[in-house]
Amino acid sequence: MAELTDQVIVITGASSGIGEATARLLAEKGARVVLAARREERLNELRDSIEADGGTALVVPTDVTDREAVGHLINTAHETYGRLDVLVNNAGLMPLSMMEKTHEDEWEQMVDVNIKGVLYGIGAALPIMTEQGHGHVVNISSVAGRRVFPGGAVYCGTKFFVRALSEGMRNELSNKHNIRVTSIEPGAVATELTHTITDEDILANFEGMEMTPLESIDIAESIAYAISAPDRVNVEELLVMPTEQAM
Repeated sequence: MAELTDQVIVITGASSGIGEATARLLAEKGARVVLAARREERLNELRDSIEADGGTALVVPTDVTDREAVGHLINTAHETYGRLDVLVNNAGLMPLSMMEKTHEDEWEQMVDVNIKGVLYGIGAALPIMTEQGHGHVVNISSVAGRRVFPGGAVYCGTKFFVRALSEGMRNELSNKHNIRVTSIEPGAVATELTHTITDEDILANFEGMEMTPLESIDIAESIAYAISAPDRVNVEELLVMPTEQAM
């Protein structure tokens, strides 16, 4: 497996959950991690913890729905370290709801974060990666990018988009520009993702579920595996499910 020492890795949604676990793990492996999210205080705490353990981290508070802010994030990482090796598009929202309740504001938020936020990161990173002749984009999709379930129509739509986008990117960029692309597709993970759900019926269904979910570190390790693969290997997709999850 390839070394991650001194690689520059930008991680969105780094203030908690999968993003935080990924930052900690990759920093332990020697990467220079660039931490992006809206909650600056949480990012500063994470940076301090990483640095206390001997790692290197840079905080760039970022709202991924703001294209200029995302451009600033990518450019700051590049200007600080002189390279950009990996972009982990992890920021996401999952306010599940039944379509009949027409939670249109929540639909729009998911489109802004889960789709536009991903595109903004890619748009800012690709010129740098193509010029330097290498790079790796990791997009966090979901099992919801493969299977649609009641209450998840819009959320699943955004994750189907991310999965399709990742496949199209790999087809265009890997051979021509040496830019690898990976879609990571987790099942249920114990994170703050469900905290944005306001639909009481959906929340009631979650309370009744008996299942051991994945931990954030499980997905962080999947990301580390994909980006540590030898140059000849592009791990195109990783579907990672809890053993007890049926769909």
